[in-house]
Amino acid sequence: MAETVEELTVTYEDGGIETVKELDKKVLTKGAWATIIYRYQDWNRTKEEYGPDKYTIRRYQKRNGEYQQKSKFNISSKDQANSIIAALEEWIKE
Repeated sequence: MAETVEELTVTYEDGGIETVKELDKKVLTKGAWATIIYRYQDWNRTKEEYGPDKYTIRRYQKRNGEYQQKSKFNISSKDQANSIIAALEEWIKE
């Protein structure tokens, strides 16, 4: 497990293949609770290529010196991401 926020990742390897490739991450909060949003791609074994960009927001809690994932929310498409952005922009303007 990761001891610092910078070490946290969604990258995952299975059988020598990087099945989840992290493209970017933004740390939203740090401390005993950390919140990070990641941009990533999943490996499509059938097509032998990475799929479209996806996004996930993860919350971690630091316990005994290590971060443990406590929750996640997956944003599965650019359309869903745009809908979330639009809702937040509308609410922030109020």
